[in-house]
Amino acid sequence: MTLTIPHPYDDGMAEEWIKTHPAAFKEGKDVNFAIALRNTDALCGAIGLGINQDHNHAELGYWIGKPYWGQDYCTEAAKEVLRYGFQVLGVHRICATHFPRNPASGRVMQKIGMKLEGYRRQHVLKWGKYEDIIDYGILKSDWQMNLQG
Repeated sequence: MTLTIPHPYDDGMAEEWIKTHPAAFKEGKDVNFAIALRNTDALCGAIGLGINQDHNHAELGYWIGKPYWGQDYCTEAAKEVLRYGFQVLGVHRICATHFPRNPASGRVMQKIGMKLEGYRRQHVLKWGKYEDIIDYGILKSDWQMNLQG
C-alpha cells in the first residue's frame, strides 16, 4: 500500500491524502488510522487496510517515521488493525507485501501472525526501477487460532 507514495513528498501532499479518507471509508474501499506516540499522542505513522469487497479481503499497509523504527509502534498498531479487519469489517483474509530491502517490515508481518506466501521478482516498477516484493497473508481462521494459542 505504500507503493504509491510519491517521492519527493512535497508540502501539502499529506493533507490532500488525508482529505481522501472519508469518501474512501464511506465507499468501503479503505480504512486508515494514525499511529501516535504513547506518551504525547503526536503522529509517528499511519496504518490502514485497502479493502477488496468483491473477494472479501484486505491489504495491510503502514509507514512509521524513521525516529520511531524498532519501538514496536507498527507491530502494536498492526495487531489492532488485524482485529478491526476481521472482527469489525468481517474480511476473510488480510495480506501485505514488503520490499526485500526492508526486512523490518517483514518482521512486523511475522510478529502479527502472517505467513510467508511468496516472492515476486521484479513485480513492481517504483521510481523507474523494477522491484521484488515479498508476500505475506493471514486468514481469519488462523488469526482466531493465534488468539487462542
